[in-house]
Amino acid sequence: SAQVRGLCGTFNGDQRDEFTTPEGDVEPGVAAFANAFRAAGACPALGPAVPHPCHGFPGSRERAEAACAVLMGPAFQ
Repeated sequence: SAQVRGLCGTFNGDQRDEFTTPEGDVEPGVAAFANAFRAAGACPALGPAVPHPCHGFPGSRERAEAACAVLMGPAFQ
């Protein structure tokens, strides 16, 4: 059976393994999990306090809501 993996989680009904890294480790926190997917040099590593994405990127909220609307739509129900 196909499995969902990556930044979207595993979508298997078990919330304990949502933060599974590409290496198969399960991280306890969002910063370490996100850093496991970070492309080297592409952006700074996240610290222990994760900033709200809308604060650093004006206009991101509207783009994110439009993109998420697709995931919440009938194609993914």
